[in-house]
Amino acid sequence: MAELVQYYGTGRRKTAVARVFLRPGSGDFKVNGRAFEEYFVTESQRSAAKQPLVSTESTATFNVLANVSGGGVNGQADAVKLGIARALMQFNAELRKKLKSEGLVSRDARGKERKKYGQKGARKRFQFSKR
Repeated sequence: MAELVQYYGTGRRKTAVARVFLRPGSGDFKVNGRAFEEYFVTESQRSAAKQPLVSTESTATFNVLANVSGGGVNGQADAVKLGIARALMQFNAELRKKLKSEGLVSRDARGKERKKYGQKGARKRFQFSKR
């Protein structure tokens, strides 16, 4: 039986986690078994998710299969972006320099700030009353 050739990358953003598989192919893109355009509705989400493929000019070279969970759709799009970038680096280590110059290699560590006691939220206070 022929060995399945695929490259794997994990992407994370906020609470979203994306497991991305790159397989040599014609450029088919599926997210959670659904079509790419069906899953990522806005153009900004689509461009963010495809950014590593566009910058390395390998959009039509790979089929992308992404399993995403957690977070919102925008966070998931950024998680897919990091996952694709990591999978491309696994495919070809020379692509790292190009991806790093575009800022696609580093994980965005920003998350939700915790709610503090004695306050309404992370920063918002309860209303102050003078009288």
